[in-house]
Amino acid sequence: MILRKGTPQDMPAVLELIKELAVFEKEPDAVVVTVDELVRDGFGTHPLFHTFVAEQDGEIIGMALFYYRYSTWKGKTIHLEDLIVKESKRGTGAGSALYKEVITFAKAQGVRRAEWVVLDWNKHAIDFYKRSGARIFTDWLTVQMDEEGITKFTLSL
Repeated sequence: MILRKGTPQDMPAVLELIKELAVFEKEPDAVVVTVDELVRDGFGTHPLFHTFVAEQDGEIIGMALFYYRYSTWKGKTIHLEDLIVKESKRGTGAGSALYKEVITFAKAQGVRRAEWVVLDWNKHAIDFYKRSGARIFTDWLTVQMDEEGITKFTLSL
């Protein structure tokens, strides 16, 4: 297995992994991003995200997508948006390898915090994160406003 930074040519495979994750997370119709958007947003002059991919026998079997954030308490941080391994390739160590790659990258970049969210029913992932030394907060709630909510809110101003 080879771990490497993602390239624009990897984005079709990355999008397929994103769609597989959406199915796993019981949101099969939620993905609207396109390959063109991934290429534009991840590989322009000011990339909005970075990826690592796990490749086995010329096939991308997993990916981690992350980006920088800024904490008023900690300064520069990294947010791990998604880490996914093809269902047929789970148990090969690809997920652990991608996770280690992201955390090692965070350390090398001098960030004071790496963070991500995990669904409360994903016990396997929760147990893995706990074993790795990550803290899982139960007193913070994720807040989101979707495109429709943004539109309604701004129209009401």
